[in-house]
Amino acid sequence: METSLYHPQVEAMPRKELEELQLGLLRRQLKRCFGLSGFYREKWERAGVTPDRLKTLGDLRRFPCVTKQELRDEQAARPLFGRLATAPPSDWRELHPSSGTTGFPVSTIWSAGDVQNIADITARTMWSFGVRPGDVIQNAFSYGLWVAGLAVHAAAAQIGCFVIPIGAQLTERQIFYLHHARSAVIMATPSYGVYLGEKLREEGIEPKDLGLRIGAFGGEAGVEVPSTRARLEASLDLDAYDYYGVAELGPTFASECTEKSGLHWAEDHYLIEILHPDTRKPVTDGEVGVLTVTHLTRQATPMIRYWTGDYARKISEPCRCGRSHARSPGGILGRHDDLVIYRGAKFYPTQVEKVIRSFPELPGEYQIRLVRDDSTGLDRCTVVAETTMDGDGQEALLKRLTEALKAELLVTPEVELVAPGVIERTTFKAKRVFDLRQRA
Repeated sequence: METSLYHPQVEAMPRKELEELQLGLLRRQLKRCFGLSGFYREKWERAGVTPDRLKTLGDLRRFPCVTKQELRDEQAARPLFGRLATAPPSDWRELHPSSGTTGFPVSTIWSAGDVQNIADITARTMWSFGVRPGDVIQNAFSYGLWVAGLAVHAAAAQIGCFVIPIGAQLTERQIFYLHHARSAVIMATPSYGVYLGEKLREEGIEPKDLGLRIGAFGGEAGVEVPSTRARLEASLDLDAYDYYGVAELGPTFASECTEKSGLHWAEDHYLIEILHPDTRKPVTDGEVGVLTVTHLTRQATPMIRYWTGDYARKISEPCRCGRSHARSPGGILGRHDDLVIYRGAKFYPTQVEKVIRSFPELPGEYQIRLVRDDSTGLDRCTVVAETTMDGDGQEALLKRLTEALKAELLVTPEVELVAPGVIERTTFKAKRVFDLRQRA
């Protein structure tokens, strides 16, 4: 009999048993890292902690967090992997660097066991939002160094699906196979999903005439913004689900289930903390803080208390789907690095997205441009959006959009409306914020 859970005994494990499992895995992982990684041993000794100090899960807060910059500095000083590897080279199978385009890339190693675990965790996430054996999956995640495409590919094989491995490119080919292969599932970034919807409309293809049932969208925030989810679901005629991954942690390790009640965490592999952004102390269940993750089972380059910079909340109550593991309602709420500060107000790009994509007159693409007026010394913030309207209609739209942004952001940005296609589309992660205030 089919179940909605991929590994029922693990995914529905009572909370007390799950925490006992986590504690045993965590103790083992800390001992491995202390004994095999000069990076962790030096960092923890400097902080005055050792693995034998861990008696409960709560004791993990004694150990310092790890940031991406620390990893970058470590590997830049000791190319290529620094002192992070905790598995012998004979066990190494894959190299995957961070997806950032600036600075020294952070390289992670996957052992043979890591490869299998990542495929299995990804299969679990895909099963949770309804993928089943025999489904035709159109994989529009990038292949290669940005590894979500490969993880989904391996997981699809494990489930027993038929994969069309196009990757994040070749839009005309994407549409060809959506139309003729009757793909049931598409995996892509939210930006690319919105773009595909636009192209279908331009070519006069009705989404309901395709075979799509499921869309899983990750690589950037967006799906759990109600207006973006609604746009994806309407333009592609499917159920849209949020997907989350971080190169240093795992490419596809958290997703929504069919209840759409938040990102589910695989807590038998990842210990999830939500920390206060300033004190770095754990916040209470349901409170917003910075997502911090510890690998419980990663063999080659485990991350211990990795500070993701992503804002989220966590609740531990079971989901209606039957899963007992913690989840994050609303998904990723913003990035610490993406916070826009303008004339005393603070807001995230996803708040602008929420407004832009609630207007049916707007295709949905937008940019936020920040400059400093040299003549006055004041900052200027302009939200740029596309529209097909002109004349009096555009003037009325401009007024309504400005008022909606003011209500959402609690500050009034300038608004510029441009013709469709002016804002560059992307098959990868869209760049939304252009902050030119710090130029020399």
